[in-house]
Amino acid sequence: MSATFAPAVTVAREAHAPHRLPRILLVVLALWLLSGTYLIQPDQQAVVTRFGAVTEPRVHPGLHYALPWPVDSVFKLKVQQTRRLAIGGDLPDGVLGRTQPNASQFITGDQNIINVNVVVQYSVSEPAQFLFHSQDVAAVIGAVIESELARRIAHAQVDDVLTTGKVAIQNSVRESAQHGIDAYRTGVVLASVNIDAVTPPAEAADAFRDVASARADAIRTVNESQGYANDLLPRARGEAAQLLESAQAYKESKVNIAAGDASRFTQIAAEYAKAPKVTADRTYIEAMEQILPKIKKMIIDPNRMLDLTIVRKGESGDRKK
Repeated sequence: MSATFAPAVTVAREAHAPHRLPRILLVVLALWLLSGTYLIQPDQQAVVTRFGAVTEPRVHPGLHYALPWPVDSVFKLKVQQTRRLAIGGDLPDGVLGRTQPNASQFITGDQNIINVNVVVQYSVSEPAQFLFHSQDVAAVIGAVIESELARRIAHAQVDDVLTTGKVAIQNSVRESAQHGIDAYRTGVVLASVNIDAVTPPAEAADAFRDVASARADAIRTVNESQGYANDLLPRARGEAAQLLESAQAYKESKVNIAAGDASRFTQIAAEYAKAPKVTADRTYIEAMEQILPKIKKMIIDPNRMLDLTIVRKGESGDRKK
């Protein structure tokens, strides 16, 4: 009886198998179609290709749909991410003392060789170009910036590169390098080009240090001289102003005195014209009142002077006898 039942079950399963296969295929097809749904994060953008050809060069954040693989392919990029590139030796290598002098050496306009380390920051502006137009975007950016840096430094003096001209060189290199990078269609925009370190070759390091020390001494001497001048000049100006004020006061005093004397003389002359004798006597008395108190005086009586003369003559006669 069991032997009869087993073939019946097998026949039933074989009868239902052709009906299950379409359902499985439909489920697989549905899952395959749903696999084309993808999500772009807020800091991302995407590029969609169909059989290798770009169909959507820029897909913005959100939920999107593309034909499932292998028809369409979705490439996601963090376009807001700032990428970093070091030229002339990476910064950690510089900290550890492992530099790349051959890769970072540039020659200045006054025939000096210097080692320059540059840090470049950039971001993706055209995702499709960034993904498919250049095999190694970082290498292209490094080559363009290194070329522009060599050209700019070749027209500058070593002192400018080491000191005040660094910022101008950075800005010039960034602007000119951006044009070259756009021509290569790399799809990036430069955020900054910073000269991180400028050092002389090891063979000339001592000479450069001596020159830097001499320059620092010169600057210090100039600053000290400027400070001395800033201290001395205000005091000299103050003394000059004081002398001018004293001279002006002396001038005004003399002018006032002269004006008073002239006015007094004019008044005396007018009075003298009216009464010459009285005015002359009064003027003489006033002059004596001013002169006599200032000098030593000896008053001699004329009569007493005559008696003294007779006595002296008698004494002279007695001495002759």
